[in-house]
Amino acid sequence: MNHSLIPRSLVLRCSGRPVVRYVVRPEVDRRHAPRPYLHPVSTLSGRTVTDLSPDDHPHHLGASVAVPDVAGSNFWGGRTFVRDQGPVDLENHGTQRHQGFKLHDPDGFVEELVWAAGGEVLLRERRTVAAVALTASAWALDFTFALTNATGADLSIGSPATNGRRGAAYGGFFWRAPKEAKPPEVFTAAADGEVRAHAACADWLALAGDGWTLVFAGATARTRRDPWFVRAADYPGVGSSLASTDRLPVAQGETVVRRVVTVVADGRPGRDEVAALARKAVTA
Repeated sequence: MNHSLIPRSLVLRCSGRPVVRYVVRPEVDRRHAPRPYLHPVSTLSGRTVTDLSPDDHPHHLGASVAVPDVAGSNFWGGRTFVRDQGPVDLENHGTQRHQGFKLHDPDGFVEELVWAAGGEVLLRERRTVAAVALTASAWALDFTFALTNATGADLSIGSPATNGRRGAAYGGFFWRAPKEAKPPEVFTAAADGEVRAHAACADWLALAGDGWTLVFAGATARTRRDPWFVRAADYPGVGSSLASTDRLPVAQGETVVRRVVTVVADGRPGRDEVAALARKAVTA
């Protein structure tokens, strides 16, 4: 592949406004599990709602697909949680590599990637991303990833939770929001607060900061069954949990598909408006 022909980044627009920068060829430390990521992502008024390599977790790269355990390889970054040992610095970090765009428009793209570690391709991915207009103050990022086992044998996806760390079932689509003077509000249709929302299998989950609100919605039946991983007090971040209580098996040649649609809104909509935006986003 001629890497000189691969763009380092591209910009997506919604209603003519730039709202997303997608970094195709990241320049990050290998210990951070190099992978394409979205940053900055902004509201229609221009407020940035992602963070990149913050001091508390330098391997948090905007919004991306990050998985801490794919057949023992770390595609999340940082230390690896090992059962009966805890977090350990291991030389097991993988890399997601761009292979090409099947489609590229001003408001979205379809991309082919490989997930490789130790000289072996473990997964092949087709990623579909689109910026969708909703209202005068809100738009949606529609993100689908399809992971195909490329090893010729069965493998499985895990998380710190499946490796023995209770409450740490992160791994999948993950969004790191900017840290502000006070933690963001967290709520779902039925729950308020980080403690009650964390690990909930809710149709949507909202994170509301200073002048912005993000609404994460599982847009397929399988995605809605994935619990949400939520952090607010320590740092602001929301993701889906591919492996919450048990490892997720991916048989030889099998494909795992997940779709998460994120509403990016200015201001602080009420719960009913958030619910309406989530419904509109997943059907747009």
